[in-house]
Amino acid sequence: QVQLVESGGGLVQAGGSLRLSCAASGRTFSSYNMGWFRQGPGKEREFVTAITWSGGNTYYADSVKGRFTISRDNAKNTVYLQMNSLKPEDTAVYYCAAALRYSGLDLKTPGAYDYWGQGTQVTVTS
Repeated sequence: QVQLVESGGGLVQAGGSLRLSCAASGRTFSSYNMGWFRQGPGKEREFVTAITWSGGNTYYADSVKGRFTISRDNAKNTVYLQMNSLKPEDTAVYYCAAALRYSGLDLKTPGAYDYWGQGTQVTVTS
């Protein structure tokens, strides 16, 4: 079992920045690829970004490419999401998720993930 706890959400003006953190406890953190998803008001959950277990590969949705950066610190059992140049359309609840590293599933799909955090709200005002 893996427990994931997100933090760092909040209210920010357009053009601003936030850094989300996701702390993992339980089984070995480096056994998992990690992802961030978000769900805006009235929208389905969508992929934001993912990082492989070693940090060697990262993936981004087109909508956040060049503005968001995912990283991880396996020594601290934490994955981060640095969000810059935020836009009102980035407003959503952001969830981190963990996927077993050898699952072979597409990390851009929610079905690839075995564990989810409770989410943290990000609100971007214009």
